[in-house]
Amino acid sequence: MTDTNSDPRGPETYYLGGGCFWCLDAVYRKIRGVTDVVSGYQGGHTPDPHYREVCSGHTGHAEVVAVTFDPAVVPSDVILSIFFTMHDPTTLNRQGYDVGTQYRSVMFYTDERQRRTFHAAIERHQSDWPAPLVTEVSRAPRFYPAEDIHQDFYAKNPGEGYCQVIINPKLSKARQYYATWLMTPQH
Repeated sequence: MTDTNSDPRGPETYYLGGGCFWCLDAVYRKIRGVTDVVSGYQGGHTPDPHYREVCSGHTGHAEVVAVTFDPAVVPSDVILSIFFTMHDPTTLNRQGYDVGTQYRSVMFYTDERQRRTFHAAIERHQSDWPAPLVTEVSRAPRFYPAEDIHQDFYAKNPGEGYCQVIINPKLSKARQYYATWLMTPQH
């Protein structure tokens, strides 16, 4: 008997930028079926960029997360719905107080299937927003993992001001809209 829910392609990785990578990192790490989340830089012209360089806005890179997930556990539609819920895809080069091209809303695709999936997600989520979505869809250039301090930042620094003021409300929103996809806490 064949399992009709299994995906023969195996794990899938999406490269998504929606403001500060700490926010998306914190949310995706709590989703069932997500097997890896790596914060990093992508889409610019500077090789091997560092955080301060990217923050300057002169590298062309966006802060992104590489989200690897098992489509047999969590559908790609859920991964992309979370993306469009956790940031404002109508603001060009800005998320709240974070301003600059490094905070742009962007989806980097690795093949034609992903490109079509990303465009379909934009069309599907446009009706959720009163203004046009400005999310960029581009072919994935080289991904540069961010420094270790930025990996799983929220779990390592839950008391930090940014985590309290910016990330905690996003986690609350994830619990509100995606409770069925959240992992149960480990005791």
